[in-house]
Amino acid sequence: MRTVTAKDLKNKTGDAIQAVSRGEKIVVTLRGKPVALISPINAEMIEQQSLRDMDVAWDDIGRTLQASKPRFKNVEEAMGWTRKRS
Repeated sequence: MRTVTAKDLKNKTGDAIQAVSRGEKIVVTLRGKPVALISPINAEMIEQQSLRDMDVAWDDIGRTLQASKPRFKNVEEAMGWTRKRS
């Protein structure tokens, strides 16, 4: 298990992801204190988290947008605005 600072993780995210994909675990530190553990994941672990289906999640977002009277008419319009900002 290796340790990286938050700054090093920010600057070398690709290296960290490659290491994790090879099975390594990485402890992330902030100001010298451990704050996170990045570790490999497998399909069984994902199923245990019981993630919502993406369509269900987008439906929830759409309902929230309608209820909150946002400046966008729908999810597609909001996503288009976000993408233009990039």
